[in-house]
Amino acid sequence: MQEKYDLLILGGGPGGYVSAIRAGQLGLKVAVIEKEAIGGTCLHHGCIPSKAIIRSAEILSLIQNADKFGITVAKVSADFGVAVDRSHKVLQKLYRGVLHLMKKHHVDIFEGFGKIIAPGQIEIEGAEDTQIIQGKNIIIATGSRVKSLPHLPINGTRIITSNEALLRRQLPQSVLIVGGGAIGVEFAYIYSVYGVQVTIVEMCPVLLPTEDHEVSTLLARSFKKRKIAVKTGKRVGRIRDEDGVYAVSLEDETGETEDISAEVILVAVGRAANVDKIGLETLGISQEEGSGLIQVDENMLTNCEGIFAIGDVSTRPALAHGAMAQGVFVAETIAGMTRIPIDSDAIPSAVYCHPQVASVGLTEARARKAGLAIKVAKFPLSANGKAIALGETEGFVKIIADEKHGEILGAHIIGAEATELIGEFVLAKTLEATASDLNQAIHPHPTLSEAVMEAGGAIFDEAIHF
Repeated sequence: MQEKYDLLILGGGPGGYVSAIRAGQLGLKVAVIEKEAIGGTCLHHGCIPSKAIIRSAEILSLIQNADKFGITVAKVSADFGVAVDRSHKVLQKLYRGVLHLMKKHHVDIFEGFGKIIAPGQIEIEGAEDTQIIQGKNIIIATGSRVKSLPHLPINGTRIITSNEALLRRQLPQSVLIVGGGAIGVEFAYIYSVYGVQVTIVEMCPVLLPTEDHEVSTLLARSFKKRKIAVKTGKRVGRIRDEDGVYAVSLEDETGETEDISAEVILVAVGRAANVDKIGLETLGISQEEGSGLIQVDENMLTNCEGIFAIGDVSTRPALAHGAMAQGVFVAETIAGMTRIPIDSDAIPSAVYCHPQVASVGLTEARARKAGLAIKVAKFPLSANGKAIALGETEGFVKIIADEKHGEILGAHIIGAEATELIGEFVLAKTLEATASDLNQAIHPHPTLSEAVMEAGGAIFDEAIHF
């Protein structure tokens, strides 16, 4: 048996590797156990490659609309395979960077499937042998995997998940996307720009059902302008394979059906926690009934002393940056630092379709349901000088604030660079800033960020340009 570590991390995804690096910085002896590749789903099968492909789609879309800016581009052709190849180069560069950081901070990496067999002990089943390592503390960071549906068995070729979609170099003529969450709408945008006939179906009444209702409504309207068929309040019923094209029956809650056809079906119905066979039952680690999520307290500690759980395996929504923050928090806690527990309402969401969607904190509906006294204001991008100059006037910035003091309770953005702008609201919320604070902070002109400032002013009817 090897020397005892200060910290064993089961899983090398964004939560696990970030936790390892921070723990290494703090002088802890750390080991990470990963069965595939350091970086996890986010780096290899999700966030990074998808955003690289989205960038290709954005450039293609800009070229397609170049005439609006007085530029004529003739004979435009787009090779989706090259976009996919570029995404792999991007992730490989980042992968090498992460490995360098692990080495720099003296983190030991064990390749294989890890299982907790006793407090402070993990058994690692590698390609050639099995070994046991010991640690004073354990972080479970095993992440999640794509969900499937019983009546839509994934075959990897024509019924696929986002994993396969990011590897396909050839585009289908038509695609049905099952699920209107972040993954579904991002792929709907990509495929539509490349000329694929897209239908997106969502069981809930709106796309992006966890976002503010006004945002979801505008996104659906924007998608329809792009000729993306949006079917909300419906689920997939019977499917038939008819000579290489699926005939799909969509059903609403009343039982009425609608038939559509698609060459490929992309299943994007969420993610399931990776909790199988990792030793939770052996130690009696508590899990949430149904989802299997590991139950943790505000310090990400399970019911077993010295065992923590972070990221997709313990919390929802499944967000890489949330896992990273939790990983840093737990590493610092183990090292003896005093930290304020992470406020889940201060973790932003970001969706990279077009228009982009980003948010933090309470939606208007959640705030009203909680009985809070609030003020709500919106500032349209159509009144922002930089947005007009960019030709990106679709969307708005919306703030939900405390009625008396103007403290920011939630912020919601749809439009150009929403995923970059939301960071200002995250900082404001973390510092308990008010809408007036945002409005009084001098923003550069002309910038999209002025919409954040103006929305802050609008809370108390002080917006200048609207």
